[in-house]
Amino acid sequence: MTATPAASVLFVCVHNAGRSQMAAGFLTHLAGDRVEVRSAGSLPAEQVNPAAVEAMKEVGIDISAQTPKVLTTEAVQASDYVITMGCGDACPVFPGKTYLDWALEDPAGQGLDAVRPIRDAIRTRVEALITEIDTKTGA
Repeated sequence: MTATPAASVLFVCVHNAGRSQMAAGFLTHLAGDRVEVRSAGSLPAEQVNPAAVEAMKEVGIDISAQTPKVLTTEAVQASDYVITMGCGDACPVFPGKTYLDWALEDPAGQGLDAVRPIRDAIRTRVEALITEIDTKTGA
């Protein structure tokens, strides 16, 4: 029997190829079925950033099968948390949602050494988000 997720989270960055994919990977890995995870971008790239894939592989999380997805109004409406990472005003705003903006450097075009600290900052924020969700839902 599958339990209903405690919350639904949408991670958004422009290309849905780096930051939002890493965040979705961490949340899926750390929270499991407790949280429904989505990611999208206002201008999705052709593929996930190879340096982001490699950086996540280093911490035991495989995001290589993910593909960038376009941001839709439906995805925002279906989410309890909408976390933007540089998409600016491309994200529709609906009442009753929790909106957070994580100011993180864009890993696009950067090598693995530059992506690692971005990955680690994302993990820290995802862990704090899980704590917030657990506190709100009494998990």
